[in-house]
Amino acid sequence: MVSAIAMAQHLTGHRDYSYTSREWKQIARSYPDDFFKTPEARRIAENVLIYQRNTGGWPKNLPIHRELGQEKEIVLADKNKRNDSTTDNDATITEMTYLARLYHILSAEGKAEDQDDLKRYQEAFLKGLDFMLSGQYDNGGWPQFWPENRGYQVHITYNDNAMVQTLQVIRDLRDGKEPFGNLVDDNMKERLSKAFDKGIDCILNTQIIVNGKRTVWCQQHDHVTLKPAPARSFELASYCSSESAALVKLLMEVPHPDKRIRDAVDGAMEWFENHKIMGIRVENYRAENGRYDRRVVNDPKAGPIWARYYDFDTEQPFFCDRDGVPRKTLSEIGYERRNGYGWYSDAPATLYKQYAQWKAVNPKEQKSSKK
Repeated sequence: MVSAIAMAQHLTGHRDYSYTSREWKQIARSYPDDFFKTPEARRIAENVLIYQRNTGGWPKNLPIHRELGQEKEIVLADKNKRNDSTTDNDATITEMTYLARLYHILSAEGKAEDQDDLKRYQEAFLKGLDFMLSGQYDNGGWPQFWPENRGYQVHITYNDNAMVQTLQVIRDLRDGKEPFGNLVDDNMKERLSKAFDKGIDCILNTQIIVNGKRTVWCQQHDHVTLKPAPARSFELASYCSSESAALVKLLMEVPHPDKRIRDAVDGAMEWFENHKIMGIRVENYRAENGRYDRRVVNDPKAGPIWARYYDFDTEQPFFCDRDGVPRKTLSEIGYERRNGYGWYSDAPATLYKQYAQWKAVNPKEQKSSKK
């Protein structure tokens, strides 16, 4: 049987498919509150419920907001799948955010005729939350896919900020932050608090330590040993700047940080400072063959910027094609990977102002306190 994902790719076209997936994320997260009062918002909500697996999670990279036609039967037939529910590429998190926003807006209106729908939306959200919590390892981490996975999918996954976003949802539900304000009871909040604390412990326990100094993180860590682990052929075990920046930001948002958190943040920020690159920028240009391409150019005014990956031995940037061979420059890898992956990031630069403010209220000599 053709899968719903394959059918969606066929019906929308592969190039447009990735665009509409991004469009769906924008609707869920950025559309104004008034949109959620419209019939169109409820039509989309029905799609969200249809696409939800019986696991409670959702598959990734789907333009869920698009009208379902002949593929609806295939989507329904796929509901028993257990190997494509994930938080990768914002999946599950996006759908839960959409349901939470819709529930929040309609609840505030207080219309009697909305009560049945509100119950359905809350039930779907809570089913998604149960899925989210069920994936957490005893060590506090999450895999990329569950309940069934294979290969590198079993690793603790920081890639594309999957675990950070999971913990943000858990934290906001625990704290009653809108749009997650009235979806869970106090018993669930207690469970969420424990899950969040375990997640923070996992982050601290997986931070790479070299000669006694805390540095940053790999994109994935072994779910048993907690050591850095590779994923796809071009995603080698390494120091990783982009995902590490998101982890540091999350740690700085923990109130009353204890010494472990303070040391983790200080160590990572020192690593960022020591590995920043000045004087270059990445530009997209039209090559002689007419295709758009990507290259690194010298620019004395540019920076700071960080390579996505740094080698463990040399601590120098590297770039990798699907052959799994690391190379020193972006130009040395093929067109497809050169243009199809984020090899540089300025994410750590966004932390400096927050870090200065954080340090002012969390000095290094502060006594340990409860998170």
